[in-house]
Amino acid sequence: MDEKSNGIPHGYMTVGQLAKKMDVTVRTLQYYDKRGILPPSSVSEGGRRLYTDKDFVKLHQIQSLKYLGFSLEQIKQVLPTMSNPEEVSSILVKQIKQLRDKISSLTDSLEALEAFAQEVTTMEKVDWAAYADIIMLLQSNSELYWTRKHFSEKVTTQVANLYEAEIGELVQEQNLLLEEAEQLHLAGVAPDSTQGQRFAQRFWQVVMQIVGDNTHLLNEFADIATKYGDKKWKAKQSFIEKALDFYLRNNQEQVERGEI
Repeated sequence: MDEKSNGIPHGYMTVGQLAKKMDVTVRTLQYYDKRGILPPSSVSEGGRRLYTDKDFVKLHQIQSLKYLGFSLEQIKQVLPTMSNPEEVSSILVKQIKQLRDKISSLTDSLEALEAFAQEVTTMEKVDWAAYADIIMLLQSNSELYWTRKHFSEKVTTQVANLYEAEIGELVQEQNLLLEEAEQLHLAGVAPDSTQGQRFAQRFWQVVMQIVGDNTHLLNEFADIATKYGDKKWKAKQSFIEKALDFYLRNNQEQVERGEI
C-alpha cells in the first residue's frame, strides 16, 4: 500500500513518522504545535498533521537549542531570526552570558547552602533566630557571614551588639570593597599605587567602624577571616593585605593618634 492510498501526499510524513525519525514522542510534537513552535506544514483531509523535510530540519534545530539550554519560549523567538552566521553567533553569545550568570547564581546558592549546613551542625540546639541571622547574611551575599557567630562567642556583649546594630550597612559596604579588591587585582593595579592606596584607606575606615575602640580585636578579626573566609575572600586577601600594609606603614603616626 503506497503513501497516496494512505492519504499521505508524496513528500510528507505523519506526526508518528516524524516522531519515530527524531526519537521524540508524538505528544512532544503535539505540544510544539500547540505552542506555535513547530506547526505542521499541512493537514490531511482526515485531519492528520503532515510534516515535510523542512519541518524535520526545524525539529533538529529545536532539539539542538534545547540541549544548549534555551527555553521553548526563547526558541520560538530566536528561530525565525537565525538565518545567517552573524545572527546565530549573536544569539549564542547572549545565551552563554545567561548560562554563566545562572551557573554563578547556582554556585553561590550551593556555597550558601553548604555554609548554612555547616553552621547548623556546630550549634548545640535548634535556634531559628540565629538561623535567620545567618540566612540574612547569606542572602546579602555577605562574605563575612561567619563573623556573626564567632564575634558573638569571642567579643564582649557591647561590641557584639554594636556589630549587630550596624551589620546591614557595614556588610553592604564591606562586600562592595571586596568586589573592588578583586577587580583591582584582576586589572593588575599595584597595591602601593595611588588607586590601591585610596582603596586601602576606605577599607581601613570600614574595619575601624567594625572594631571601634577595641583595636585589640584586629588580630582576632584577621585570624577569623583567615580561618573561616571562603575561597572568594582568600583570593582577594593578598591584594588587601599588601595595600593595607603599605597604607599603615606610610600613615603610622596618624593611625596611632586615631586620626584615620
